[in-house]
Amino acid sequence: MSLAFIISIAAKFGFTIAFGYYLISALQWFSYKIKRVIFHYTKPMWHIYFVVLPLVAIAICPNLISLICISAIYILATIFWAYKLDKRVVITARVKRFFAFLIVGFGLFIFCPYSQNGLFHTLFSVIFALIFSAIGEKILAIRYKNKALEKLKSMPNLKIILVTASFGKTSIKNFIYDIASKELKTHKTPRSVNTLLGIIRDINEGLSSDTDLYIVEAGARLRGDIDEIAKFINPQIVVIGQIGGAHLEYFGSIEGVRTTKLEALNSKRLIKSIAHSSTNLQGKSIIYDELVSNIKSNLDGIEFDMRLDDETHHFSAKLLGEFNSYNLAAALLASQAAGVKNLSLEHVKSIEHRLQRIDAGGKIIIDDSFNGNLNGMIASYKLVKEYNGRKILLTPGIIEGGNGVNSELSKVINEVFDIVVITSAINESELKEHLDRPEVIRLFDKSKMNEFLALHTMSGDLILFSNDAPSFI
Repeated sequence: MSLAFIISIAAKFGFTIAFGYYLISALQWFSYKIKRVIFHYTKPMWHIYFVVLPLVAIAICPNLISLICISAIYILATIFWAYKLDKRVVITARVKRFFAFLIVGFGLFIFCPYSQNGLFHTLFSVIFALIFSAIGEKILAIRYKNKALEKLKSMPNLKIILVTASFGKTSIKNFIYDIASKELKTHKTPRSVNTLLGIIRDINEGLSSDTDLYIVEAGARLRGDIDEIAKFINPQIVVIGQIGGAHLEYFGSIEGVRTTKLEALNSKRLIKSIAHSSTNLQGKSIIYDELVSNIKSNLDGIEFDMRLDDETHHFSAKLLGEFNSYNLAAALLASQAAGVKNLSLEHVKSIEHRLQRIDAGGKIIIDDSFNGNLNGMIASYKLVKEYNGRKILLTPGIIEGGNGVNSELSKVINEVFDIVVITSAINESELKEHLDRPEVIRLFDKSKMNEFLALHTMSGDLILFSNDAPSFI
């Protein structure tokens, strides 16, 4: 075994591992859906830089010196790229299994007659890892799914609430938890976990056998996703929140979104459904937003009236945003359906990154970085409109909302803010379309955001973080 051969193998191995890192990062960001990574990737130029050009380079420059140089440049570029990301790949068991298969595939190809070809070696290793990872994950998924089903069967008294919506579902889930957990032993799916595999994992690892109420958030990227969840957990109570234009690129139309969300009703044990008027379920479900009236909203909180059991009740909460009155109404109805007697909002907390108020250094900071829909963002802008001090907005615009939404957003922004900081190039032209009053600043490097805020904001300012775009967006 010559020194040149060893150096060649080392160079190809480093190249393949770096290539695999880029690939698994993209797959993890887009829920391990290869079709989405290929056709819906929001940074397509990254595919050119980290897939097409490197593969072309090692294909047309096969000699050892070129291979070493290309591998070294590619590895350093990948390290620098990963360092600049604000959302790097999370090293889960699945990611570890992928790299294990990648290394095995690389090792097997060494004994192939074409092993000197760097392009073939990399492609074989990656394809081997993708195929065997998919097979392994499928086998594990079946095993975990059966384990979760057995656990649910062993808990016949468990009440399950399924929550879905185009936007607001995480807030509704958390509000139900805050209301119900004072009377019932309650568990909810963590963070924004809303896929079948995530729910299965939560049942196996997080759901205690003595739980009274389980609140499950359900999301979708394809028709049938929510149907699969509903038929797996068979909830007795379903909450379907507002239907809107989020993820139109996956469903094609609002009607496509609505049809997918209504799959939540396909539970065999369904007793009560609570829905927003946008679902068009009038007469079939309790329409929660039609029960709310007299909403008052400001920077100190919200209050509203609501019809419950043919009586009008008054509620207040230290939450920001008029729309949260409707989210709370849905949560109150769901909690009542689950058997909660004391319907109080006393223990309801603001959701992290959803109109979360932070007072610091004489400045009011509104963190609304998890709000990415048109209605919610406009509501947050109207909320801060009456503030007397200088108003500063940091936003990438709306990432998933269809054509024209950022232009519409631009009109409202122009009326409200003194300084607008655009944090992503993806919607820049539409966001600027109607901005003739505020100062407009481009800030695409998130690592410089703290420095910018320290230099350009002062006591008395209101700073609103509206939506958030990770680096890969």
